[in-house]
Amino acid sequence: MPDRTTSSITIGAGRAEVMAVIADFPSYPEWAGQVKSAEVLDTGPDGRALTVRFKLDAGPISDTYTLGYTWDGDDGVGWKVVEPGTMVSDLRGSYRLADAGRSTEVTYELAVDLSVPMIGLIKRKAEKVIVDTALKGLKKRAEGRAS
Repeated sequence: MPDRTTSSITIGAGRAEVMAVIADFPSYPEWAGQVKSAEVLDTGPDGRALTVRFKLDAGPISDTYTLGYTWDGDDGVGWKVVEPGTMVSDLRGSYRLADAGRSTEVTYELAVDLSVPMIGLIKRKAEKVIVDTALKGLKKRAEGRAS
């Protein structure tokens, strides 16, 4: 797996509120800019998604693929490709949440591997745009729900 892109943001909401936004996949197109659709295919006994089919349009990276999720309570979630798309051959990532006073520190880590040749610099830039846009959208959404 290639190097990962990592970024963090502080969100003015508790971990449970932030995790509720992360777990609400059908709403992703409303706040996660490059996600055009997110369809939950399977849920676990706790009601959280185990597999989700995404349609992504992130400029040079545009595809449909399915991710499998592993939840760690309200501390975080990790994912990996379980059904690759035509362009995305592997995608692994995580959100890790930590208390920061009355806020939550969220760290997003993402690594994408493509089945088509792409200059590493362009791929890293696309990853960074995905991560930064998702964190800003998550912050806006979670703080909007918490107020």
